[in-house]
Amino acid sequence: MNTYLLGIDIGTSACKAALFDTNGVVSAQSSVEYTVNYPHTGWAEQDPETWWNATCTAIKNVLFQIPPACIAGVGIAGQSWSAIPLSASGEVLCPTPIWMDTRATAICNNLRASIGEDAIFDVCGNPIQPTYSLPKVLWYKQNLPDVYARADKILQSNSYIAYRLTGAITQDISQGYGFHCFNIHTGRWDDALCKEMGLRRSLLPDIVNSHEIIGKVTAKAAAACGLIEGTPVVAGGLDAACGTLGVGVLEDGQTQEQGGQAGGMSICTKKSLADPRLILGFHVVPERWLLQGGTVGGGGILRWLNNVAPLCPNLQTGELKNTFAEMDKLANKVPTGSDGLVFLPYMAGERSPIWNANAKGVFYGLDYGKTQGHMIRSCMEGVAFSLKHNLLVAEQAGANVERLRAMGGAANSHLWTQIKSDITGKPIDVPASDTATTWGAAILAGVATGVYTNFQAAVKQTVRLHRTHIPNTQNSGIYNAAFQIYRAVYENLQPLMTMQ
Repeated sequence: MNTYLLGIDIGTSACKAALFDTNGVVSAQSSVEYTVNYPHTGWAEQDPETWWNATCTAIKNVLFQIPPACIAGVGIAGQSWSAIPLSASGEVLCPTPIWMDTRATAICNNLRASIGEDAIFDVCGNPIQPTYSLPKVLWYKQNLPDVYARADKILQSNSYIAYRLTGAITQDISQGYGFHCFNIHTGRWDDALCKEMGLRRSLLPDIVNSHEIIGKVTAKAAAACGLIEGTPVVAGGLDAACGTLGVGVLEDGQTQEQGGQAGGMSICTKKSLADPRLILGFHVVPERWLLQGGTVGGGGILRWLNNVAPLCPNLQTGELKNTFAEMDKLANKVPTGSDGLVFLPYMAGERSPIWNANAKGVFYGLDYGKTQGHMIRSCMEGVAFSLKHNLLVAEQAGANVERLRAMGGAANSHLWTQIKSDITGKPIDVPASDTATTWGAAILAGVATGVYTNFQAAVKQTVRLHRTHIPNTQNSGIYNAAFQIYRAVYENLQPLMTMQ
């Protein structure tokens, strides 16, 4: 009987589940979509129960093709910076704010004033921003005191699904950076800082390695999702970290470029290389850190653009054409630099490196000569400019990046990937990008259960490059000039954004 590994990814717009053979080849996969709720300005939240229901559906979908008895283990990747309040009886007490939620801005201001940004940064290695988990928990304490009082533990997206599968309550090390009382250098909770922040220490679960088996599928969970009772489950980790592993990035200096709903990059380092303009967390691979740039601009930008300016439907069926393929065609007809149209992809504020919850998306350079193709291409270029901005800051912080490995749906676009290569000046290698995150989660289960002797062996056996993009130096002058405009537009509009 063949052996398979199951990877689960709790994303922003969908839960993905994929079954892989031991060579990393996808045998079955499923994606179940859900929505983000925006009840107030600055709020963005989801119901963890929706994640669980989507997980069960996605698992059942893949099990139609592979017998569940063949599955050696389960790994779970999850979106960052959730704050799921779980009661002692296992009840989710309210929807969780997700990574783009900025309701806790005032909480962050209070922390800066009462404790000091430098003192906190020395421990956690990350800026005090409302999108992180800790300010959200303190927001519960201030605004939902009953939820805070009844909460027994605070979970992340992957740890919640792990809990539903096994009954185990854990905090994996790669998601620890969401709490500013997490020591980024030692990988442990800082009890003194918890007390100083006014956070109840008992809310924080024990920290475990991402590839640690935290339990086995219970009878109740097996009945709900179709897995075999007793199947091993590992703690899992941050989606970006799992995706980084899934494209084979696990050695010092190797870098992943992310093109999912959001964008960014993750640079693997052997030391805790902190910079307040960036994000620092532990890799899912032991004794490794990830210096990250996390931006709100990614594939979601094109999804948004198609919602507000949809492509023409098929005259015979009335259905939209293959949207992203059509967008590629239109953008490819537009010259490098989009004839001067520059886009700021700050559609839900912006994370690194500007950290401005009030930042806005902007098209600069519109005129009657601009077409839908210009807007599409400028969106692609704007996301690439945000990537370049983060890479420049990372290099200032001491990171050495020579080439990138792309992951996410955006990597399927040859045009968009080439634009990123041209703008950053870095070669970009493209492995099996669509399944990188679920595959990274599956590798964690494979190493834990002995399918692979170690992470290096797993990557060597399974990760294969499909194509490589080399920077076109003929476009450097145009893009360097456009990047200066990109930065100047934000710097000049930033005071107006803050006034809103």
